[in-house]
Amino acid sequence: MCKLESVPLDFGDYHPLKPITVTESKTKKMNRKGSTSSTSSSSSSSVMDPLSSVLDGTDPLSLFAAAADPVTAAPPTDGARRKRDKDESSAVGSDFEPWSSKRGEILARYTTTEKLSINLYMGSEKGKATTTGSAVSEKVRTRLEELDDLEEGSQKELLNLTQQDYMNRIEELNQSLKDAWSSDQKVKALKIVIQCSKLLSDTTVIQFYPSKFVLITDILDTFGKLVYERILSMCVDNRVSLPDNFSPESVNDTAKETCLNWFFKIASIRELIPRFYVEAAILKCNKFLSKTGISECLPRLTSMIRGIGDPLVAVYARAYLCRVGMEVAPQLKESLNKNFFDFLLTFKQIHGDTVQNQLVVQCVEIPLYLTLYSPAIDWILQCIAYHAPDVLLTEMMERCKKLGNNALLLNSVMSAFRAEFIAARSMDFIGMIKECDESGFPKHLLFRSLGLNLALADPPENDRLQILNEAWKVITKLKNPQDYINCAEVWVEYTCRHFTKREVNTVLADVIKHMTPDRAFEDAYPQLQSIIQKVITYIYDFALLFSVEKFLPFLDMFQKESVRVEVCKCIMESFIKHQQEPTKDPVILNALLHVCKTMHDSVNALTLEDEKRMLAALINGFIKMVSFGRDFEQQLSFYVEARSMFCNLEPVLVQLIHSVNQLAMETRRVMKGNHSRKTAAFVRACVAFCFITIPSLSSIFTRLNLYLHSGQVALANQCLSQADAFFKAAVSLVPEVPKMISVDGKMRPSDAFLLEFLCNFFSTLLVVPDHPEQGVLFLVRGLLNVIQDYTWEDNSDDKIRIYTNVLHLLSAMTQEAFIYHVDKVDSNDALYGGDSKFLAEINKLSETVVSQILDHLKTLGKEETLKRQSQLALYFFNTILAHGDLRNNRLNQLSVNLWNLAQKHGFADTKTMVKTLEYIKRRSKQPEMSHFTDLALRLPLQSRT
Repeated sequence: MCKLESVPLDFGDYHPLKPITVTESKTKKMNRKGSTSSTSSSSSSSVMDPLSSVLDGTDPLSLFAAAADPVTAAPPTDGARRKRDKDESSAVGSDFEPWSSKRGEILARYTTTEKLSINLYMGSEKGKATTTGSAVSEKVRTRLEELDDLEEGSQKELLNLTQQDYMNRIEELNQSLKDAWSSDQKVKALKIVIQCSKLLSDTTVIQFYPSKFVLITDILDTFGKLVYERILSMCVDNRVSLPDNFSPESVNDTAKETCLNWFFKIASIRELIPRFYVEAAILKCNKFLSKTGISECLPRLTSMIRGIGDPLVAVYARAYLCRVGMEVAPQLKESLNKNFFDFLLTFKQIHGDTVQNQLVVQCVEIPLYLTLYSPAIDWILQCIAYHAPDVLLTEMMERCKKLGNNALLLNSVMSAFRAEFIAARSMDFIGMIKECDESGFPKHLLFRSLGLNLALADPPENDRLQILNEAWKVITKLKNPQDYINCAEVWVEYTCRHFTKREVNTVLADVIKHMTPDRAFEDAYPQLQSIIQKVITYIYDFALLFSVEKFLPFLDMFQKESVRVEVCKCIMESFIKHQQEPTKDPVILNALLHVCKTMHDSVNALTLEDEKRMLAALINGFIKMVSFGRDFEQQLSFYVEARSMFCNLEPVLVQLIHSVNQLAMETRRVMKGNHSRKTAAFVRACVAFCFITIPSLSSIFTRLNLYLHSGQVALANQCLSQADAFFKAAVSLVPEVPKMISVDGKMRPSDAFLLEFLCNFFSTLLVVPDHPEQGVLFLVRGLLNVIQDYTWEDNSDDKIRIYTNVLHLLSAMTQEAFIYHVDKVDSNDALYGGDSKFLAEINKLSETVVSQILDHLKTLGKEETLKRQSQLALYFFNTILAHGDLRNNRLNQLSVNLWNLAQKHGFADTKTMVKTLEYIKRRSKQPEMSHFTDLALRLPLQSRT
């Protein structure tokens, strides 16, 4: 079945070596876009020069159009529609790995340091413009000169190019192709493609050939797309384009003629390799000519490759044809199979004298040379194996088995066939690997390919241990550390997936043994990282993971700080993701503290803020998962140790303060009704932890809020002196608040943040009892002094809004019983019991605050600030309405004055004023609120007119 056989091809009467029959035609104008077509002809046959006959004035494309019958587009029949639907359903799906995903890997893998060259014969640039009245013969002569000039012109040779220079030059050619096409220089575009295709016959720097193939075929793909879209655009009729599943019958004559013109131009290319590649690039254009055009061209192009002598060049030509075939006609599997079987027939050439001599000249070893075939063979086999039945795959495997020195093919089979197919026959593949010749293609690469399949699909359960033993026998004998780690990395996943920690520990120990001598691990960090990632993917029970004896020694091989930090981040991410319950396991805690310490110690002055946030989030995730239950002292000891270890990451310190506050509150809840000295001492220790830690934070609002929160916790635990210390610290910190602060990387005014904090602070101060030695309302007085001395913006009213909130607090303090309390803490309502002196102090403070507000309102009497004055007056009026005793005549009159001031200059919102007045009238109807009636009568509504 594998012998070479002829392929019957139907070219009509045409053959390049056959005498040519020239038809002399009488032509007349037809009304079809001004082209010349034949309606009647008489012919005579003779042997003559085809080019000279054309120059006499007859355009062969016009002859072709004249001979063609008029084509009328007919609607597709039901049978055609069913066939079209079948063809569409056979297109490749998302489960087929595209060529684009392999492109980058090939370019990265197949590199060279040798100098490269580009030889281009771009033709002469002499002008060939013709006048409008030129005869047809002149046009034809010009066309033939251009076609002949495709290969016979000035030579442009670029020597001593580095790999990057070479890639840049190829990219420039790709751009030149697009530029030439867009400027309607189609012949120039074809020249570029032909000359680039010729580069694929050059194997002088053979190790770079796969990358060269990728770069050149990019240009061919661009050309094929441009030609197809050009012809497709010519099919637009009445601004209606062809559907994606069009039939040749719906293509007009102009588009067909242009399409044939392109195929004729390509057929005139003398050299085999450029002629093959350029025709393959526009293979899709056959859709415009015939339903069977692609299926007829594929076998012919497959046979053309037999004329390529270099086996490496030939196999990449087959790979390109398979790639194009899968794109335009994936249902035509026969040509794919034929390409592979043809390759098998020529497989022995790889080990022939010609190739061996070439390798000697270029100083390339046969194992390296064989790897150059892998991308092409892998692709061919991937195309064949896509949705192929197991019968076909088995047949291909058997054919490969019969060939000698078949390690290269075996590797490609394992790379391209379905993982399930390989896994089910794992022992068969191991047998074939054992029989391979070690000198040609290394066996460890074969075991690596097998391991990659077994990572995706499971072998028979009874074979799993034997498979591991057979593979590891070969892997552990490898002397080259890089070869060893490349294989071990793959088989670690198989081990973790199917075996216990004992086997995993054995494998890790073997890796340490091989990679430690001469610090070989320094050249294998990516593979070692991959091993760690695979281990923690399958062993995510960290109690089990850290019981693997060699896991921590394995981590010690990561000596490079940046790599070590990345590994630690992977471990912590896995822990946070999989750890469901809090832990106090000392093994886990010690190991992860070490891991987190490694991450923390990597932070320096150059570390980005995003990186700091990420590291802090991982460490905080670990801290949250540590719990010693009711052993509160042990929990606090852990937080103290963590503080000493992670002092450079502010978010971690904030988390620790919150955790300690939460611990103090949890102690209060658990020990409720049993406040022993030991419990009180523990709570004070928690409070001390927070008080010591907060000053080390840099964010001033973080410090303010934590002082307030920690003071609230101390107050809730009856630690009054400690609470006072927190609140005093907050008061003393307010003057340090800057005018602008950084929020999400942007500078913003701090007034709004300060206002929010002070409002929360006032709410807390209501329940804070006065210190017996500090005087009445000492904290409130201290805070008012700070607010008074703080430098506010000239155009800001925040100071007055803060004073208004102070009035809310003072009003609440005059109540006989405060509206809320802290359990087991006597607030000022209990301490003073409504004492007249206490109330007198509150009234005195209130008068001072009110006078400050009124003074500020007076300063807003200028024209540009009248609107602010109106808003503040109404805001102050509402405060008096909600919190003041309006039976007081002075206060009642003040509210009337503020009402009038709000409306005085026409800036008050009428709807707001109306709703406020309606509210006062409703209040007046409530018991003991008759004074609101009089107030409502004194509050007029002024119109803006």
